Amino acid sequence: MRRKEREVTDRNEIKDILAKAEVLRISLNNGMYPYILPVNYGFIMDETHLMLFFHGSKEGSKHEIIANDPHVTFEVDCGHMVMQPIGEESCTSSFAYESIIGKGIIEKANDAEKENLLTILLAHYGIEAKKYNPIHLANTVVYKINVIEYTAKHRINDRI
Repeated sequence: MRRKEREVTDRNEIKDILAKAEVLRISLNNGMYPYILPVNYGFIMDETHLMLFFHGSKEGSKHEIIANDPHVTFEVDCGHMVMQPIGEESCTSSFAYESIIGKGIIEKANDAEKENLLTILLAHYGIEAKKYNPIHLANTVVYKINVIEYTAKHRINDRI
């Protein structure tokens, strides 16, 4: 990381960024061009491991690309705020943010895990899961990203 002063290493701060962010952007290997898409997500983070997860249909481009190559890069961000220029110099404007960027391997959650992971995903968005339609569950895949490595950083708005 080039700007070490912006690096976030505290696990509680990293969990906070993951909790505040609303969109997980994943980039999949798809031949000559990457395939990037935004997804709703949930996460589980303990002392040694971070797992992100999202859901989707059992058919379609995303499913086929993941089946061909489970390697993924990802990004989440939040806390966006334009920082006005200092004085007359326009090039001194900046942007406050918090972000996490990393890579991992995607795998399908097994049927026994699916409901619990969807419940955590919904809770991330403030929705209490009450019951699931078995037909919808059967047609839904939950993908887990077992994170291999990541970096977290932030730029604090110190111009307020």
